[in-house]
Parts: sequence; C-alpha cells; structure tokens
Amino acid sequence: MDFMAQSVKDSVKGRNDIPVQKKHSYSGPGEGETHVVAVAKEDAVADLVALDGIDRIGGNEDSDSLKQPNQLWRTSLAKKEIQYVLLWKQIISKERDPTCTFVEADYKVALLLLLAISDAVEPLRFQNEGQCESTTPLEPRPHSVSILEFGAVGDGMTLNTVAFQNAIFYLKSFADKGGAQLYVPSGRWLTGSFNLTSHLTLFLERGAVVLGSQDYSHWEIVGPLPSYGEETELLGGRYRSLINGHSLTDVVITGDNGTIDGQGSVWWDQFRSHSLNYSCPHLVEFISSDDIVVSNITFLNSPAWNIHPVYCSNVLVQNITAHSPPASPYTSGIVPDSSELVCIENSNISVGYDAIVLKSGWDEYGISYSRPTTNVHIRNVHLQSSSGSGLAFGSEMSGGISNILAEHLHLHDSFIGVEVKTSRGRGGYVKDILISDVEMANVDIAIEATGQFDSHPDEKFDPDALPVVQLITFKDIVGTNITTAGMFSGIYESPFTSICLFNISFSIDFDPLTTSWVCSNVSGYSEFVSPEPCPETSSFSNSSTACFLFLHSRSRVAIL
Repeated sequence: MDFMAQSVKDSVKGRNDIPVQKKHSYSGPGEGETHVVAVAKEDAVADLVALDGIDRIGGNEDSDSLKQPNQLWRTSLAKKEIQYVLLWKQIISKERDPTCTFVEADYKVALLLLLAISDAVEPLRFQNEGQCESTTPLEPRPHSVSILEFGAVGDGMTLNTVAFQNAIFYLKSFADKGGAQLYVPSGRWLTGSFNLTSHLTLFLERGAVVLGSQDYSHWEIVGPLPSYGEETELLGGRYRSLINGHSLTDVVITGDNGTIDGQGSVWWDQFRSHSLNYSCPHLVEFISSDDIVVSNITFLNSPAWNIHPVYCSNVLVQNITAHSPPASPYTSGIVPDSSELVCIENSNISVGYDAIVLKSGWDEYGISYSRPTTNVHIRNVHLQSSSGSGLAFGSEMSGGISNILAEHLHLHDSFIGVEVKTSRGRGGYVKDILISDVEMANVDIAIEATGQFDSHPDEKFDPDALPVVQLITFKDIVGTNITTAGMFSGIYESPFTSICLFNISFSIDFDPLTTSWVCSNVSGYSEFVSPEPCPETSSFSNSSTACFLFLHSRSRVAIL
C-alpha cells in the first residue's frame, strides 16, 4: 500500500460520526478490522476491498448478504458510476457469529476512499497504452522499378495516369514474392487518380512532386461511402481520391520528403461558386485495408482531406507535413474514419479546416454500419487550423469513437484547440478519451464540446438517436493568448458526463464582455484549473467519480 492509501485508511479509522444506513451480515474476518466498500447504484455488484490487505469481499446495497470472497476475487468495479462509498466495520463480539455493518460516508470522504480503492484493487485500465509504441521499422522490398520505365515524363504537363496504372499492374505480380517498390525520381509528375495494390511501396525521391490534375475528367466519379449515405459537402457522389487503395494489405507511401500536391485551388474556387456537381476529392484514401504506412511525405493543396483511412486497421502516419491555405474549404489533414489501431506521430499539419479529426459515420448510415474508430494514439504533432480545430472528434461519429490517447500536442493560431462535435440524430458515442501534455498559443476557443452540430445526410435521420459523450479527460494543458477557455454545450436529454479537467492553465486575452467558461448540460470534475471552470465541472457529484479515479490512479483507472 502506498503513502496516500495509508493516509486515507488512517483518516477513516475510528470514525463514529457517520450514521448507520443499512446492516448486512457476513461471516467475515476478525473483530475491529476496518474495510472500504464501493457500492454501485442500480443494485449493481461492486468490490469490497480491505485496505490492510485482507480478502476482497463485496455485495450491493439492497442484498441481504455479501458474496463470498472467492466469488468476487476477479470482480471489477461495476460498470456504472459509483454512488456510495461505505465503511464496513465488525461490531459484534467474537463470542457470537461475526456480522458486518454498512455505514454511509459523506461524498468528499467517498472520493478519498475511492482513491484508496484505486490503489488497492486491480484497476480497470485505460486500454490504449500507446499504439505508436508498437510500430516496427520498414523492411526494404526485394524488387523495385522506376516510373520512368513505363513512359512517365516529369515535366509537369504530360499526363502520367496510364504510366502509374501500368507500373502498379506490373508490380502486382510480385505480391507473393515479398512485394515491390515503385520509385518516383525528382520531377513534376502530373496524374489523375490511380489505384495502388497490396505489398507495394510507393517511394517519392527528394524533389519528386506528384501533381493532381486540374481537369475534372481525369478523376473518376464514385458513390458515397456506406457509413455516410451521402457526401458531407454535396449530396450525391464524389470524385475519387488522387491515390487510392481498396481492400489492400501491406501498403507503404513514403520517400525522402517527396511531395504530393493536389493543386486544389481550382476545386476550392468551384466549391465557393457552387459550380461542382460532386464533392471534392481527397489526396490519399484507403478503404477496408490493413497494415498501411504513410511517412516522410509532404502534402500540399489537397482539394479536400489529405489522408483518409476508412474501415482500416493498423495504420501508421508519421513524419509527414500537410499544408493548405487558411481559406481553403474543408481541407482537413488526417482523418481516421471507422478505423482501429492507428498511430499518428511526429507530424506538422496546417490546413483550412480540422488538422486531425476522428470520424465513424453519419447518422442512420453510421449507426447501421456500426464500425467505430478505436485504439488511436496521437503524439508529438504540431497542429494549426484556420477555421476548424487542431484536434477534433466528429461530427460524423455515429459508429462510435473510443479509447483515444492524444499527447504532446502543439496547437497554435487556430479557431478551436480541441473539439468534440455531435448532434441529435447521430447516436453513437465519444468516450474514454485522454488528451494530455498540450501547449496552445493564439487560439480563440481552447476546448469545446457541442451537441448542436446539426447537419444531416437526409430527412431519414432519427432525432431520438442521441449521442453519448462521457469520460473525456483534459490533463496538463497550458495555453497563451486564449480568448475563451472552454465551451461545453451538451444535449438536454443526453448530457455530457465525466468531463475531467486537471492541471490546466490558460492565459486569457481578457474581454469584459466574454466569459472564460460557458457550460450547459454537462457534468464532471476539475482540479488545478485556471481560470476557474464552470460549477458543473468543478463540484462533487456522482458524475465526478470516474474523473477522480482516472486523475488520481497511477494506472490511469477508468470506469468504462
């Protein structure tokens, strides 16, 4: 037992001022030994932990007797918010059958006792220990060809779509021989959209620039993704991305800092003038693919999103730069979408909209497709967004977003630092998120979570499909020249719960007409936050228990 748990034990021993709430009988240990009980609401079983190491036993508030210790040895804390923390103390002499008495503690004592429990019991752990920790170095391919061998011309004017298609078709034959590499030397290689193949490395040499054609006829029209039903910009189809992978495995896009330039200005102008019939294309998109690596590449002027892995698993994005002008519409950076086991690290992203944004489908289509984004690790990134957020979740999150670790973030010169966005009709959830070690500078709104992001693919959405937003932790954050510290606006029928704020300091660009924190339909817990947050996130409440456990446990305890 550590010093903190021992101190809690000492503070509660011998307390006689706590009124008896309910008695239960149990043939337990010896007389006079004090134990801690966590009793969950709604008649749920929870652990009873002896702080001095005696067997774990447990029960619930309404039961007539406790379960035997051997039945509860591996029982985790109930998957509901803990409502009561009780003291258990033997009161009958040894000459009679031992019995136990439950007595209710006040809530502040309860939180301290929960701290003791989190140290004494095998905890429920935050599952994301860091996807980026498990990445492995790239192995060289045994076969390699140059795009020059297929008639490509790097003058910036000759269209090379067929050359890329033919080269990749040829390299497909090496899939069962360890795969192959397509080498793109220095030059300006104009192309329309093309598809990759499995077990392929696309390598861009320093000085190599793959240019997206500005002729719409060089981009195939495809239908919307099944988890979206419609495109988010324009209803209907969309232009296929410049570089595509569908149902692939083991694909690498890398180089010696080569460049992929979407030449997006023509697309942005057409979008602003409402002249487009279909949604703008992305630069790189992988669909239903596994074991994907994108590294050491610069992305410029994407017509829409830069990197979009959707329905993918095992995705690594590292050491990339993505840049689009501040006024470019919907030019998001990296967009993991209904994907799992994703690492994003050591990158610099400066775009017109969200720099990194996690998604998982739109309204009834995302609910039906039911594929979440989960187990994502983001670290050591510099993010800037002119009209969006540095890091965002949603608003298309109907398949769910969970188990996200984002750490060592540098957010600057942005409209919003970190944002969660959803609305009625989305369903789904955003939960179990840890955002820590963040530096912000020159940001209008440091943290925002809103349930009023009302955009829908059609009129078929169910307004009663309410999203769940819970257990989102913001920890160790410093911000300078911030206009508004935080805005939390939940949904009345589905408030945002367990919003945890710890060790946060914002230097506010003071305006007497503004408030540092704005909150509605939200609850949580906070410690060491400046300026002082809303009462909803700074007072003791049932919702704050999960935050308290999470913030004070060495093992990042979470009630999942």
